[in-house]
Amino acid sequence: MRSNNPIFNRAEGFNKAPSVNMYGNTTYAGNGAGYTGFGTPQAGGTTFAPTAPTPVMTMDSVVRASAITFGTVLVTAILTWVLTPALTRVVDDTTGKMVVVGDYAPLFAALTVGSGLAFVMSLVNSFKRTISPALVIVFAAAEGVAIGAISKFVDVQFAHGIVIQAVLGTFAAFAGTLAAYKYFNIKVGNKFRTGVIAAMFGMVGLAMIDLVMGIFGGSTHLFGFSGIGMITAVLGIVIGVFMLILDYDQVENGIANGLPESESWRAAFGLTVSLVWIYTNLLRLLSILNQR
Repeated sequence: MRSNNPIFNRAEGFNKAPSVNMYGNTTYAGNGAGYTGFGTPQAGGTTFAPTAPTPVMTMDSVVRASAITFGTVLVTAILTWVLTPALTRVVDDTTGKMVVVGDYAPLFAALTVGSGLAFVMSLVNSFKRTISPALVIVFAAAEGVAIGAISKFVDVQFAHGIVIQAVLGTFAAFAGTLAAYKYFNIKVGNKFRTGVIAAMFGMVGLAMIDLVMGIFGGSTHLFGFSGIGMITAVLGIVIGVFMLILDYDQVENGIANGLPESESWRAAFGLTVSLVWIYTNLLRLLSILNQR
């Protein structure tokens, strides 16, 4: 069944379930197929020396690539937090309200550059036919810079400790969704897949509209820290969980169909996108709930 997810569309093996033989057993890429090198005519006779097999995608290779990608996001986020100037929250003598003071410029520069580069790299990695581990790591580093910047500001603006809560909540969503996928043997249908991807692109489109309106002094208030912002944050978390289910399904298909080991980086990229999506929406939800 073909995926509508642009991240996995570039490799055909992600889009089809493993084949089943006449006995009802799953067969994998290479089973029953001839190997290059056997019976190949050579000068003076026939050689039977097999060529070295091409490394294939496995769960271990996906875990390794994902660990490197997630680790890059985490390290660059921490470095951004530590290396940017400190911010403090004080009471404004004029209004009596709590305000954040400090040198904002480096923090907002990190947020702008990091999010911009991450967006460009996400497009490149999504539509690039041959996945590049280096570009996936560049994406992860840029995403980490943006996350570190927004997390630092939100932590000071709303409540110390919500960043840790958001991180723990994201990993809980990851583990819980994976457990549900395996325990309940969830099968991803075409309608479910199409609906999730449509919802994801719809929310991205609304975010882009809100960004453009913000440049001209307007806003849809859909992604702010208000009541309607809470609704979109919850919807975003739900969509992110569904995105993880799609990721697990695609990884399972990729391994079963014997994709090259390099495609593990595409899987790692897809998982990172979903987890960052959940984290940012969860962080926004916690910020709204901790406003004071």
